[in-house]
Amino acid sequence: MNRLKERYVKEIVPSLKEKHGYKSVMQVAKLEKIVINIGAGDVSHNSKALEACMNDLMVITGQKPVVTKARKSIAGFKLREGQSVGCKVTLRGEAMYNFLDKLIAVALPRVRDFRGLSPKAFDGRGNYTIGIKEQLIFPEIEFDDVVKVRGMDIVLVTTAKTNEEAYELLKELGIPFRK
Repeated sequence: MNRLKERYVKEIVPSLKEKHGYKSVMQVAKLEKIVINIGAGDVSHNSKALEACMNDLMVITGQKPVVTKARKSIAGFKLREGQSVGCKVTLRGEAMYNFLDKLIAVALPRVRDFRGLSPKAFDGRGNYTIGIKEQLIFPEIEFDDVVKVRGMDIVLVTTAKTNEEAYELLKELGIPFRK
């Protein structure tokens, strides 16, 4: 069992249950999934860009990414409906905890001038989004193999009902929030 999941089960669940006065452990908020998305706007001009994005995402997560398509046409962006615009991966279970552990312990400390994540990036339903400016912070990515430096969105989806509940859960899991 992953050390983060073990800590969640043995320490975090009992402390959150006591803090909120829940009667059952099933009421305690938990991490449901992590969705990692890379938007590649230049795919229409460069067909290799999507391949590079998918390769980077596969190396980082160890899972095959799904191509995301445009939902509607936007002339200003030279975008047509159904055109590929990026890729994403949804992690659950063991892979999710392994990725989160790697993100907290290895990747985030490698960000330049890192002072912690903003505690304001919750969506009102207990989900948290982290924006990363470059994929190079992950140790699996070789600098020489990078075609183009790209950012990514990492969405931590929880079962929490409120932002406060989700904040406490993520803080307990070790997410480095700014003071």
